[in-house]
Amino acid sequence: MAHFHKSNSSPTPIFTNNNNTNTNTSPNGAAGPLKKPSGPKFELTPEQIADIQEAFALFDKEGTGTISTKELKIAMRALGFEPKKEEIKKMISEISKDNSGLLTYKDFLHLVTQKMADKDSKEEILKAFRLFDEDNTGKISFANLRSVAVELGENIADEEIQEMINEADKDGDGEINEEEFLHIMKKTSLY
Repeated sequence: MAHFHKSNSSPTPIFTNNNNTNTNTSPNGAAGPLKKPSGPKFELTPEQIADIQEAFALFDKEGTGTISTKELKIAMRALGFEPKKEEIKKMISEISKDNSGLLTYKDFLHLVTQKMADKDSKEEILKAFRLFDEDNTGKISFANLRSVAVELGENIADEEIQEMINEADKDGDGEINEEEFLHIMKKTSLY
């Protein structure tokens, strides 16, 4: 992740880990719990928090503890994300309920954490895909699913395996590609 340098450095972030909650304190003192709604727990590292603080500080030039919603896309890009215009609008509508056109550090931290959690979740799903794709064809076949079921000691009928493939197979080729696997895993909220 990119590191940002500013003439006046921001204070060291406070990072506390309490079970499912991270409490993060910003340069302006805003704090709040961050939770990923479902799936594996996602936690920010102190370095990630520092990067987020630096990106926020670049746009909070007066030190008011807020940035303009217009600057959100640029700030997200500074952290390595490429959000689309529609995605930015959705993020702003979810966070900025008062339509003030301003985001607090807490709001910004929440949005960035969600983006990072989503990215992490996708990577985990693709790791699982590669485990099923034993022959490295880029697709999961009936034989792949059967093999994994046997390895795991699962007694699954051939009809059930075929039903799994049919459920996920959107292009009708009889196998599951990465995109189809991502779609079905997110749909079933397993990740």
